[in-house]
Amino acid sequence: ADVGDIDLGGLTVKVLGKGRKERQVPIGSRAAEAIKKYLAYRLDMKPGGDQLFVNSRVGRLTVRSVDRIIKKRAIAAGIPKNVSPHVLRHSFATHLLGGGADLRAIQEMLGHASLSTTQRYTHTSIEKLMEIYDKTHPRA
Repeated sequence: ADVGDIDLGGLTVKVLGKGRKERQVPIGSRAAEAIKKYLAYRLDMKPGGDQLFVNSRVGRLTVRSVDRIIKKRAIAAGIPKNVSPHVLRHSFATHLLGGGADLRAIQEMLGHASLSTTQRYTHTSIEKLMEIYDKTHPRA
């Protein structure tokens, strides 16, 4: 991502997906605040380009570097699972669905062409099913 891909006022980020297909994805206010702080820090690094996230040599982060950083941070946070960008994406979709987000909205945010692809990311737990049943069934 480039600095210009972030709209801190509108709380969105431009994402370039497969096939160079562009979409806007919302970001939370806490993420926007963290990005603002990072951008101030980034200015001191004097990067040579518009890349948002830079490595120690002030170049663009590679996909492999992002994966390594996420794994390292997960371990530091005491998360025992093997965490990767894909796991975070899956978790993002699962939390949206668990919070009541519409499957089509999740599809749009993930950039899936097919709804069936999005459905693979979402698995409703038995606890969530029981909660829905208790709230909505007249004889629960």
